[in-house]
Amino acid sequence: MPGSPNYTGLAGYSHDTVPQAGVLLVNLGTPEAPTAAAVRPYLAEFLGDPRVIEYPRLLWKAILHGVILRVRPKRSAHAYSRVWTAEGSPLRTGSEALAAALQAELGRRRSGPIRVALAMRYGRPSVAATIAQLQREGVRRLLVLPLYPQYSATSTGSVFDAVADTVKGLRWPPELRQVNDYHDEPAYIAALAASVREHWQRHGQGERLLMSFHGIPERYVRNGDPYFCQAHATARLLREALGLTPEQAPMSFQSRVGRERWLHPYTDEMVKSLGAQGVKRIDAISPGFAVDCLETLEEIAMQNADFFREAGGETLHYIPCLNARPDHVGAIADLVLRHTQGWPEFAEDYDAAAVAARLAASRERARKAHADA
Repeated sequence: MPGSPNYTGLAGYSHDTVPQAGVLLVNLGTPEAPTAAAVRPYLAEFLGDPRVIEYPRLLWKAILHGVILRVRPKRSAHAYSRVWTAEGSPLRTGSEALAAALQAELGRRRSGPIRVALAMRYGRPSVAATIAQLQREGVRRLLVLPLYPQYSATSTGSVFDAVADTVKGLRWPPELRQVNDYHDEPAYIAALAASVREHWQRHGQGERLLMSFHGIPERYVRNGDPYFCQAHATARLLREALGLTPEQAPMSFQSRVGRERWLHPYTDEMVKSLGAQGVKRIDAISPGFAVDCLETLEEIAMQNADFFREAGGETLHYIPCLNARPDHVGAIADLVLRHTQGWPEFAEDYDAAAVAARLAASRERARKAHADA
């Protein structure tokens, strides 16, 4: 009928299909290649998201398509080319490694049918395509876990938008749960602290440990975004775990764009100031990123290292993100198991034979009911 809703679904439901539970990890995304042609559609999707840029839409579209997408793709492509590897985008390969390690870790801890999948909020694999694939594989319960330790509407909130837009078009949506943040999880803080200690053991300790978080406009925080407070909480807990003072381990915010005031102090101004003060070595870590990406590998480890040297410093040592470190994987697995309590697939006593027998009996009842109809 013209004008009728078009819901997607799977035909031919079988009563003996074993339901699976899914864990959907979602990261920001990446262009397909470090070229202006590949970066342009990625930036258009990313910067066109109203969660990312809260600005009057018609005016912002004119700015985005009339100015930004004419200039920025070439500059961003050059930055991507500096960190691109033979395997591709570091964010994608690192996120895939984390997802694979989590699948293995959950398999060691539980025997039920659990599927870990990875999606990107922008670019591929998309949230919509990944959820559709999970549905085809029989996933009936789904935990959404954005790979952003601190919640922001610009990141985690946007992931939830994408999930909602997807499931509202499904004829039979899965049961959903979501993780808003894990900024103060003890295992996450412990993994961060361990990564710093290991770096110090290999390279010695710098005069400062700079904790750089991604920035957002101050206006968003005034309107209720908790990101600023959660970033400060992560920084405080990491300092406490390492026995450092705020002076020894300052925090800052990176990646600001435009003329609007963003969260501060700004990372580039901080490293320049430390260099001018006579600090010779900085160790830098990015506790707001789960996996290394353009913002950590190029902006911090390259750009800001240059800023520091130009201001009089000598060395900025970048401490990598947690990526697929075993303690990071374990922390994420702990988080998953806590948020999936009560789902049969995550039960410690999951009995595959008993489930199969129950479903077979259900199919037989359905067959008889159909035959008698």
